[in-house]
Amino acid sequence: MTVHFIGAGPGAADLITVRGRSLIERCPVCLYAGSIIPREILDWCPPGARLIDTAPLDLEAITSEYLRAYERAEDVARLHSGDLSIWSALGEQIRRLDHHGIPYTITPGVPAFAAAAAALGKELTIPEVAQSVVLTRTSGRASAMPETERLAAFAATRATLAIHLSIHVIERVVEELLPAYGADCPAAVVWRASWPDERILKSTLGSIAPLVRSANLERTALILVGWALDASDFRESALYSTGYDRRFRPSPERASNEPGKLR
Repeated sequence: MTVHFIGAGPGAADLITVRGRSLIERCPVCLYAGSIIPREILDWCPPGARLIDTAPLDLEAITSEYLRAYERAEDVARLHSGDLSIWSALGEQIRRLDHHGIPYTITPGVPAFAAAAAALGKELTIPEVAQSVVLTRTSGRASAMPETERLAAFAATRATLAIHLSIHVIERVVEELLPAYGADCPAAVVWRASWPDERILKSTLGSIAPLVRSANLERTALILVGWALDASDFRESALYSTGYDRRFRPSPERASNEPGKLR
């Protein structure tokens, strides 16, 4: 028996990995976050599978379901939205599984920030503009931020920021970022990225908060801030330039000098 933790992606059912779908199709037990997992994914469960919505359950109740499946030698598909590596509450679950000696696997999923960037049609790292993406959030009731992890500190890098779980405090986010980025820095909010009702707001850091409030966006929204969101006049990467010499595409000069190469 194995518990298979599966990143179910940001919303659209077809953004799950092939491995994730294959595991769902063969597990007789499926635990899923009912508030954010699309029902279409549950249709892949085998006939007669036991489906358990974990939204109303606490950690002890979820652990009890694992133990029940373990006693029955039933594999479990445990579905989480997005990817499991960030803000998934995976850590405390696997700690309990380790305690009980229950084996598990982890299958990654498409994260929300990647789906949001795709919805915007943007690359988040642009040469000489931004080469880092900071994934962060603000403190919430479920988990406080460490003292050293503050938006102002991340803003000092002027990297592209992907701020999760913070749409409800958009004014505070803007206030903390303005000194480093300025009011005219590009900003965007993507609500329910990849879902059929996806919504996108694009503006500047100085004016994004009123747009969010007037649109009544709550939960499942990602805030993106940084100059890469609107970069157009930038130096192109050398990766695909004609004279760039690399292992799989040698420069014309090196190719002409290597034996066996077509000339």
